[in-house]
Amino acid sequence: MYSATLSTSPSLPTAFAANRSSLPPACIATTSTNKHHRPLSPEKLALLIDKSKTTGQLLQIHAFLIRQGFDDHPILAFKLQRSYASLGRLDYCVELFDRTQNPNVFFYTAIIHGHAFNDLHDQALHFYVRMLTQGVEPNAFTFSAVLKSCPLNAGKAIHSQAIKFGFDSDTYVGTALVDVYSKGGDVMSARHLFEAISERSLVSLTAMITCYSKHGDVDGARLLFDRMIERDVVCWNVMIDGYAQHGRPNEALALFRKMLLGKVKANEVTLVAVLSACGQLGALELGRWVHSYIANNRIQLSCQLGTALVDMYSKCGALEDAHLVFDMIKDKDVVAWNSMIVGYAMHGFTQDALRLFHNMCRTGLQPTDITFIGILSACAHAGSVSEGWRFFHLMKEEHRIQPKIEHYGCMVNLLGRAGHLDEAYELVKNLEIDPDPVLWGTLLGACRLHGNIGLGEEIAEFLVNQNLASSGTYVLLSNMYAAARNWDGVAKVRALMKGSGVQKEPGCSSIEVNNKVHEFLAGDMKHPKSKEIYMMLEEINEWLKAHGYTPQTDIVLHDIGEREKKRSLEVHSERLAIAFGLISTQPGATVKIVKNLRVCPDCHAVTKLISKITGRKIVVRDRSRFHQFVNGSCSCGDYW
Repeated sequence: MYSATLSTSPSLPTAFAANRSSLPPACIATTSTNKHHRPLSPEKLALLIDKSKTTGQLLQIHAFLIRQGFDDHPILAFKLQRSYASLGRLDYCVELFDRTQNPNVFFYTAIIHGHAFNDLHDQALHFYVRMLTQGVEPNAFTFSAVLKSCPLNAGKAIHSQAIKFGFDSDTYVGTALVDVYSKGGDVMSARHLFEAISERSLVSLTAMITCYSKHGDVDGARLLFDRMIERDVVCWNVMIDGYAQHGRPNEALALFRKMLLGKVKANEVTLVAVLSACGQLGALELGRWVHSYIANNRIQLSCQLGTALVDMYSKCGALEDAHLVFDMIKDKDVVAWNSMIVGYAMHGFTQDALRLFHNMCRTGLQPTDITFIGILSACAHAGSVSEGWRFFHLMKEEHRIQPKIEHYGCMVNLLGRAGHLDEAYELVKNLEIDPDPVLWGTLLGACRLHGNIGLGEEIAEFLVNQNLASSGTYVLLSNMYAAARNWDGVAKVRALMKGSGVQKEPGCSSIEVNNKVHEFLAGDMKHPKSKEIYMMLEEINEWLKAHGYTPQTDIVLHDIGEREKKRSLEVHSERLAIAFGLISTQPGATVKIVKNLRVCPDCHAVTKLISKITGRKIVVRDRSRFHQFVNGSCSCGDYW
């Protein structure tokens, strides 16, 4: 395992010889002939080891230890091996261990820690077993080391060993066990172990908070977080990221502001999570502030942080800024390329996405499954059926990537929107993997788009019978019946929804103004400026009438009069957000809206007219893609 490394690296004696001439001043002082110089104590030598920043410095100190007869000092040996490991020199760490006769628990703990620190868990376990075989009993530090990022099954075995040797009640061992069980998905065991820890440290609290966030109990994590007397940046990061990862971006940003007010300095992990939250909300102004925070605090633009910025700018509609950051990223990995490709795809810039794909391949990077999700989405937005099939086959045949349900979803969306319903249906029926409700819903949406009620009913009936129907299933079927003015069908679907307890997901639109995100539901009257918003809506209605606008009342799902249908369209969430944007921003400023559902055809037509009448650019990000409305036209070409 180590032969290749050792054959190309100098051995320890050779390395010592190369570094003798540059010992640290403290070590040089002790080798002087001046009799007044006192030799360094083991404590001071341990401090020198801890302060070593390079392998060269560590080798110098190591050579000095040998000359002074400290090479078999248990604590110094432990620290020396740990430092070699932390600097990525496991070859030196192993060679040092192999030269030690009858290694004690400190030597074994150091070598175990070194491998666990470098994510070499099998090797760490190998040394742990070897230690037990040699009759060397582990201590609390040994268990803490071997449990670091240990797989669950192995962790359970080591847990029983910790009980056997009486170290299971140790705070550090208990914390490491909480981490093992939480990462392995055994939340109940992790919680039981956590509650058994008598002196809970910051590390143990953070481990338990991580467990709750990772497994969906964000509120439980927050309760624990709020009880903490001491908080470091790690626990703030876990909590902020937990909110961002579980679709609660507003709470992530609120906690980030609280963190800054508490004078806790954000690091790269914090900023990546915050940028994710900004992207979810479309909070461009705050995202720009985070970008300036990075520059002002001289935080290095790593590939991960740069990718987070690209993703944020893309999702906030600032594609030019996304590309500027993308160009600044050094040593781009495939994740960075994917982020930019997906950005172009969601904005409908198909050719740019394809060009970037070919450029990435020319650099020698291999595309991933995410790459092809971006490419197939780009083809779907442009209706490029032949191109889509070409890339679908290229993914399987040339790049050996097996299509996942998401890739089939992209293909069904591409075929369905292009009107190839039978081809899309055959693709779904012949899948080698079970299609999920999202995939069926995509096909059902295509049936609604093209008015194929027969196929839509067949799909909906199948989903209901298989208990796979979601709120989207019922809404799409209702839309088809409503478009055909089949109110009995609409009533039947409503009865099914009521009987199954399914609730329709409400439409929600948000807009960021002056670094604050404002959210609106359909017919919302809760906003402090509701009066002004509805006055603006009335003014917009007058503009629309003057330009010959006719409401598309056939999309309203209720069997009500035409007047009521028109009124229900007028108060859709995106219209409220646009009205608020018009009264809250300077004339000529771009209005940017984020909607959780697909924008309806009537609101799409209305937004085109508003952009023409006001001379404003209006950007709407819906569940499907970006729409950029300029002077009466939309970037999607009315194909979405």
